[in-house]
Amino acid sequence: MKSRQILLTARVHVSHPRLILLGLMLGSFVGMFSETALNIALPSLMQAFSISQNTVQWLVTGYMLIIGICMPLTSLLTHWVKTKQMIIFALSTFIIGSLISAVGSNFATVLIGRMIQGIGTGLILPMMFSIVMLIFPAPKLGTVMGLASLVIMLAPVLGPTVTGLILSIASWRLIFWLFIPVLVIALLLCAFTVENIYEQNHIPIDWWSILASVIGFSGIVIGSSLAASYGWLSGKVLTALIIGVCMLGIYAYRQLQSSTPMLDLRIFTNRQFTIGTILVMLDFGVILATMYLLPLYLRNGLGFPVAITGLIMLPGGAANAITAAIAGRLYDTHGAKWLTRCGFLIILIGVFTLISTNMHSTVSQVIIGHITILIGAQLVSSPAQTYSLNSLSSALSADGSALLNTGQQIVGAIATAIATSLIAMQTQFIAGVHAGFWFIGLLATIGFILALMVQNPRNAAS
Repeated sequence: MKSRQILLTARVHVSHPRLILLGLMLGSFVGMFSETALNIALPSLMQAFSISQNTVQWLVTGYMLIIGICMPLTSLLTHWVKTKQMIIFALSTFIIGSLISAVGSNFATVLIGRMIQGIGTGLILPMMFSIVMLIFPAPKLGTVMGLASLVIMLAPVLGPTVTGLILSIASWRLIFWLFIPVLVIALLLCAFTVENIYEQNHIPIDWWSILASVIGFSGIVIGSSLAASYGWLSGKVLTALIIGVCMLGIYAYRQLQSSTPMLDLRIFTNRQFTIGTILVMLDFGVILATMYLLPLYLRNGLGFPVAITGLIMLPGGAANAITAAIAGRLYDTHGAKWLTRCGFLIILIGVFTLISTNMHSTVSQVIIGHITILIGAQLVSSPAQTYSLNSLSSALSADGSALLNTGQQIVGAIATAIATSLIAMQTQFIAGVHAGFWFIGLLATIGFILALMVQNPRNAAS
């Protein structure tokens, strides 16, 4: 009876867990929506500021760069800053960045605002998952994490759709203006409901580790982004990647040697956490690569206008949302074992559907392929994420969430860069897009093989 009561009790008691979740979800949704929202708008920005494709791409690269820098710091910050203060800072920063980009009269100003937005997303996203694991009891975690995962899966999917509709009736500036009211609502919800979740024990700050983390993640993101323009074997790309990997190696060594690490990398000795995290990373790579390739395919390969492109991608977003709610409940009753395996298999079916399309294919075939990939991806996302984080103690929750979400961003940046490179390597655009779809299929295949190692909750290692 006592163990039953413990199971039904959240690790941290708060008065309004659902309102806290709603506020965090709104903030995180805008952050992830922003990650793909500008993909369709980049040609409009190139024309507005008379800049090249390589230059405008920094609106995407710079945003992901700042996210990758900030995410590893969230666990450390929770030991020094109260939860409410940290969340209010993150949401306020995103509002300020959105305002700067919306009114920017030149590219540099828009880019600065965009990078300030990245600070908000880099802080709020890992905190959302970490807080959810602490304020809801175990039997509800699958459902709640399904809702939270809906943020990181549905938002990037809806980005191109909403942006396409906006650009058909208004300026690209409206994209940034629309962020602000949603973020204000999130800010008010969190300001009135969030309580202190983490214990502030003021662990020592290792400034050398922070420097190594910043340089390491910057090198990998920048190197991957430059590869699309200069090739993976160019001096600039190899230099950035080598520096990034070496600095991350130094960072990892310092964390493993420290008695009070910024991020406790020893949690990777937890088999359940490691497998679940890798599955989430691969799944996110599938999503971002798909969201990058498909709008390009529809616009440049099949010749659809921007508004129609957005509408074609809408059914996939709807299927993604429905699957998110179902996947969370299925995890509560069946665990992650069969959901993750079936999810990656369904992704592969969707990939082969898109690979078989060409200029003479019907729109319905493209839509079916898109829907199939997103259903499979959502079946993997929340079960794998819950499976991973649920294996950690309360003290390691923030570390696990920061590592998982940082890994997602890095894999997302690399997957997008590889997809871009594959297009550039082909003489025909459609052949290049198909090569990108084959790469997505490779990610799903690796994911399925790893999913065979997932165990049911009753058999999982503690």
